[in-house]
Amino acid sequence: MDLPIDVSIHFEVVDECDDWIVVNKPAPLIVHPTGKKSEPTLLGGLEQLLSFEIHNGARLSIINRLDRETSGLVLIAKKKSAARMFGRAMERRLIEKEYDALCLGWPEWEEKLLDAPLLRKGEKEPSPIWVKQMVHPDGRPSETHFKLVKRGFHNGEKVSLLRVFPKSGRMHQIRVHAAYLGHPLVGDKVYGGDETCYLRYIDGGWNSGLGAQLIMKRQALHASRMALMFDGEALEWEIGLARDLCDFFDA
Repeated sequence: MDLPIDVSIHFEVVDECDDWIVVNKPAPLIVHPTGKKSEPTLLGGLEQLLSFEIHNGARLSIINRLDRETSGLVLIAKKKSAARMFGRAMERRLIEKEYDALCLGWPEWEEKLLDAPLLRKGEKEPSPIWVKQMVHPDGRPSETHFKLVKRGFHNGEKVSLLRVFPKSGRMHQIRVHAAYLGHPLVGDKVYGGDETCYLRYIDGGWNSGLGAQLIMKRQALHASRMALMFDGEALEWEIGLARDLCDFFDA
């Protein structure tokens, strides 16, 4: 199957110390091996980069996992002690995370706080996509804060740039909530309004028909900022919008 972009492990190191490393993951680089087939992974690239430290006792633990098609900041602990501290911070929602997203349409609001529980769609109704999530009152609490950055056009279509602050960390949370508000992410094969895009992509790879329908080869979501307290020290990392998203919006 043709992947939307050539997969490589050419990630960027944003920051690093003895306890952790922060990298900028490109799309569509997958974080962990899936076991289904052999392909480059972020973890594999990190193991190559940090081979000397691993040989001397380092143990890598990826703290925040991004979808294949989501780009941006990934935090990796190098030691068990650091992994435990980061893990507790994640459980207590003490890690601030911000994303940039391109969505379809122009929201009428400047800011929107959505509190809408999520669960796997297949638990309530038939779904050809096993991992697909949906808003449902029986789901787990999920809260996302959206801020409108600017409105624009792409080839005559209305699009908007959003800054997104997930208050919880459910699977596909930002994508589901954006679609629920009527503004799905550009390029989202699952939640963009026609889930057959995902099924056709899995079956036959990328093609001109999908390109015309989805506009972008991957979901337009980028993890742009992360902040937390670690061992009494305030840590913060922020990166700019991914190049393909910049190019899309500027067009």
